[in-house]
Amino acid sequence: MIPPGLLIAAPRSGSGKTTLVLGLLRALARGGVAVQPMKCGPDYIDPGFHAAAASRVSYNLDSWAMRPALIDGLTRQAGNDAELFIGEALMGLFDGVISDGASGDGSSSGLAALLGWPVLLVLDISGQSQSAGAVAKGFASFRPDVRVAGVVLNKVASPRHEALARKGIEEAGLPVVGTLPRNADLVLPERHLGLVQADETVELDRRLEALADFVETHCDIGAIRALAEPTRLPTAGRDMGRRPVESTEAGLRPGEPIEAGLRPGEPVEAGLRPPGQRIALARDAAFSFIYPHLIAGWRRQGAEIIPFSPLADEGPAEDADVAWLPGGYPELHGARLATATRFQKALRLFAQTRPVHGECGGYMVLGRVLIDAEGTAHRMTGLLDLETSFAKRRMNLGYRLAELKQDCPLGARGSRVRGHEFHYSTTLRSDDTPLFEVSDANGTPLGALGGRRGQVTGSFFHVIDKA
Repeated sequence: MIPPGLLIAAPRSGSGKTTLVLGLLRALARGGVAVQPMKCGPDYIDPGFHAAAASRVSYNLDSWAMRPALIDGLTRQAGNDAELFIGEALMGLFDGVISDGASGDGSSSGLAALLGWPVLLVLDISGQSQSAGAVAKGFASFRPDVRVAGVVLNKVASPRHEALARKGIEEAGLPVVGTLPRNADLVLPERHLGLVQADETVELDRRLEALADFVETHCDIGAIRALAEPTRLPTAGRDMGRRPVESTEAGLRPGEPIEAGLRPGEPVEAGLRPPGQRIALARDAAFSFIYPHLIAGWRRQGAEIIPFSPLADEGPAEDADVAWLPGGYPELHGARLATATRFQKALRLFAQTRPVHGECGGYMVLGRVLIDAEGTAHRMTGLLDLETSFAKRRMNLGYRLAELKQDCPLGARGSRVRGHEFHYSTTLRSDDTPLFEVSDANGTPLGALGGRRGQVTGSFFHVIDKA
């Protein structure tokens, strides 16, 4: 059966959501609970920590970029053999965009309403006490279809501070199920796109164990778990004219294949079509930003993923149909990539006969030159007439609806896909045929994006789903 779920959210970023989520995931997992982590919105880094904490792949759910059928399919797939969903919100609980996308406005509250998950609100109470009750009451009443079921207080300074804040929360009619004291030792390292990646975090397992001990000591794990409520399947209620299906009605038992228990005509949505039968996927510390649901969907449709490491000077498999270079942190590894001669030669040879596609960091490596933060220029593969710089930084952030102007591994000319941009690098030169025409989340045209030269394509756009 599809498990119940709970969304952990906060009024803003930096309130302690990730601390609580990681500690809770590890505490539940080591206690024998099959807990399935999920992340709201576009984010590559948090899901890596989720997976390490829970020993299960963490999937993103995104109401602006994902169609209801894909959200439904991912919920079924991820929850099939789990006992509990724990979702981590993005930014503040109600933060989204002005105009709805495929399934909503991209806010975490929208996903909570769509899936029927109650909210556990994390409040950073530094600098306040009873006033935290007013914040909690405002969040609890702001959206009628979203239920705030409990509160965890974070950065509690003393027993007196806790008592005062607890009084305010309880006067607002909400239970306090945890009080986390200040603890600077538990902070995870960060860099320009967020936390340092899970695979690069020193002594990650020790840190996760410490977070689990911290959460177990200061939170009522049983009470938190009891806040979860049955998961609704959005496709059943929205696309097919029926009310949402509760977890107890879905007919799936732990260990059954995903297709078991599905009603006739309700296949699990696999998402974007695979770019090839055998996909050579760059995968290492420089190329790690690809959404797990894309890989899972490609595999469900029969594709084979063949990883290779450019940092280890490896090229794509010779018998692959397509090469895919995802985003990541190539700007931190410019010198190694510039001297990875076997990788560069193999990729150029591959591109003569088969498609090569790069997203964000992968796109930068397909260009001629990448300039790092210190201003050092590194020669890249030269497959696109592109020069990018991380020394001249400018943040580009937001959802994108992209229409393909050229055939490429993402689809045929004229098709549309949804995704996002998030990068600090700037383009100094781009003289290739534009790949996309893009608009932002509000429908405002942003012009051309990316490029194509021969069978090589790329852009700063990260794809999430077809439109």
